[in-house]
Amino acid sequence: MIIVGELINTSRKAMADAVNRRDEGEICAVAQRQADSGAAYIDVNCGTFLEEEEELLPWLVRIIQEQVDLPLCLDSPNPKALAKALEVHRGKALINSISGEEERFAQVLPLVRESGASVIALCMDDEGIGEDAASRLEAGKKLGERLLNAGIESERIFFDPLLRPVSTESEAGQVALETIARLKLAFPQSHIICGLSNISFGLPKRRLLNRTFLSMAVARGLDSAILDPTDPEIRLTLLAAEALLGKDEFCLNYLNNIREQEEN
Repeated sequence: MIIVGELINTSRKAMADAVNRRDEGEICAVAQRQADSGAAYIDVNCGTFLEEEEELLPWLVRIIQEQVDLPLCLDSPNPKALAKALEVHRGKALINSISGEEERFAQVLPLVRESGASVIALCMDDEGIGEDAASRLEAGKKLGERLLNAGIESERIFFDPLLRPVSTESEAGQVALETIARLKLAFPQSHIICGLSNISFGLPKRRLLNRTFLSMAVARGLDSAILDPTDPEIRLTLLAAEALLGKDEFCLNYLNNIREQEEN
């Protein structure tokens, strides 16, 4: 599982305060905790600072990569901010995101091609987000084919089925699971990713819902997720799911992690 650490996001009050103060120590400590907890990428989102995002996103990239030797997930709707962040990013980033919306596609595709970055491909187009799995699959397939035809390798594409909260749409979980399974069949060499916490928005005991959905989604083909890697229960759920699905030979990862916890 490719884990993208979600905690450096200024929609979180504590992180917004740290960014506002330019508190490099606090920001980098959060990045380091996520890296130590198994993140493969660190998500960086300062979108609540609309007027300063083009300055702040590359600043965050610089200070975090001075502390943590990991690639970053550059999370912004602003192509200019993405371009400036890519100029200072070390290694191959993950761009969040591109979609089938014509304006967004035209703005972000050159950044993906020129930087060699991977990209999160949202299963939506100018008609918006489909209500069912069939419409999201159709939007995802069209976008995937356009990216492949533009020379973006399958392995660099992370399809996002776009989770909606089950608190407002009772069938949202089932629609997402079906979309994940169908995308994996259509693009077996590509990745499937989701912003895990979206599924539980507005409900109590969100981590329980997140963990449960994660295990269900892994069984359908999810191989990446934007989540809080510092939550130990998330890690255990993921290890258990991979062991039960035959993705952990002889359950070695599961056993090693359980032993480490018992020793500590």
